[in-house]
Amino acid sequence: MNTAAKAVSLSRLKRRAFSLGVVKAFDQALQFLLPILLVRCLDAATFGEYRLIWLAVGTLMTVATLNMCGSLYYFVPRSEPARKRVYVHNTMVYLALSGLICGLAASPWNPLLPAAMRPLEPYGLLVPAFIVLWIASYLLEMLPTIDERIRWQGYATLTVAVLRAVVVGAGAWLTGDLTVVLWLLIAVVAVKFVLLFYYVHRHHGLGRPWFERAAFSEHFRHAAPFGFSNMLFSLRGQADQWVAASLFALQSFAAFSIAWIVHHVVHLFRHSVMEAFMPTMSRLQAAGDLNGMLRLNRRANVMVATALFPLLAAAFVFAEEIVGIVYTDAFLEAVPAMRVYIIGMIASVIEIGSIVQLLKQGAFAMRMTAATLAVSVAVSFGGAHWLGLTGAAFGSVLALYLDRAFMLRRISRLTSVPLARVQDWRALAWALGTTLIAGALAWFAAPESNAFLRVVAGSAILGAAYAAMNWKKFLR
Repeated sequence: MNTAAKAVSLSRLKRRAFSLGVVKAFDQALQFLLPILLVRCLDAATFGEYRLIWLAVGTLMTVATLNMCGSLYYFVPRSEPARKRVYVHNTMVYLALSGLICGLAASPWNPLLPAAMRPLEPYGLLVPAFIVLWIASYLLEMLPTIDERIRWQGYATLTVAVLRAVVVGAGAWLTGDLTVVLWLLIAVVAVKFVLLFYYVHRHHGLGRPWFERAAFSEHFRHAAPFGFSNMLFSLRGQADQWVAASLFALQSFAAFSIAWIVHHVVHLFRHSVMEAFMPTMSRLQAAGDLNGMLRLNRRANVMVATALFPLLAAAFVFAEEIVGIVYTDAFLEAVPAMRVYIIGMIASVIEIGSIVQLLKQGAFAMRMTAATLAVSVAVSFGGAHWLGLTGAAFGSVLALYLDRAFMLRRISRLTSVPLARVQDWRALAWALGTTLIAGALAWFAAPESNAFLRVVAGSAILGAAYAAMNWKKFLR
């Protein structure tokens, strides 16, 4: 096991992470461009309904999956082919049933449907149908990577991304009708579901058993604590948006959801690297090499910070211009909240969820996340009442910093590695410090005459200054 764990070189892991990053960047770019088109095809209130649909989908996904997909990183790399198939089949059955339950929860038949969801009732069963298919097909977003078939993952992700952007974008442009958009989204996710079945048939087989109780029990007991923790963690981030959806008009909620877009940029970088490194980290942990596991995590986080910090700085400095150019001036109230979220995203580059999962600390993570969720909700409600829309963003940012502080201390204690060595703090501080200097230079040096020119020229100045201070890293 130790030899197998070390068989994949760091350079190969970097190539995998880069490949996944490129694919996910393209996917995120299309997901970023689609709302830009929709905001020009739908009126402000209807665009708010579209954003509300995705908020509901995101919230139900955190409840539905319970980390059953993510925990396959633990089981699949260390299992024989026959056992791999059992774990994959169990996960597919679980997601299908979970999707049906979540679809019913989001339907007009649910008497406990939250008041914030009532604007979606005129669309009938379209929203629940989309939710069912979206959850049932979710495994396609992870399984090829878990199997270390990066090329297959790229093809599947790009196929679904392009189809969604082209079909949904064309429907919105031609009709300006959210009902049509929903029908087209259902068609796209049905294609995704078929691709999942094809992949499983080709690489794992569809033979029996389709469900094995003992394997499912082992899988669920391992996944559930992390799943509940991830659920609380995601709800902590989404709580701000539900506060905004409950207290403010749909147009203001749409602006607030635009501010949250910076989260997707962080997710893109962090998860591309984590997904590439995770199978090897799992094998290292299974071989008892905790230092090797931590070393890979440190390197991965420095990679993410080095690439991500300049982008966050550009988004912070030119937030007003970016929102105006991309989403029109109608949504400029998103700018202050976006800057608050960017401050929070600095802590997000430190990815520790993979370590927490491999060390089987789900129960502790769940307790910690529950406590910080309570803090987040209280602060968001208080901030929204006292400071308006921007104040609703404070809760998740404060909770994020608290979470990282306590979880890092826990990892240090469990691995007997000093906190000063759990992460490469010196490299992270250098990346952040040089980013702040480059961002300040761009703030003052960028021309004021035109918004687009200011963003382009300012980003170029920021990038050049950052590269000049980090050129040795880029040459490695």
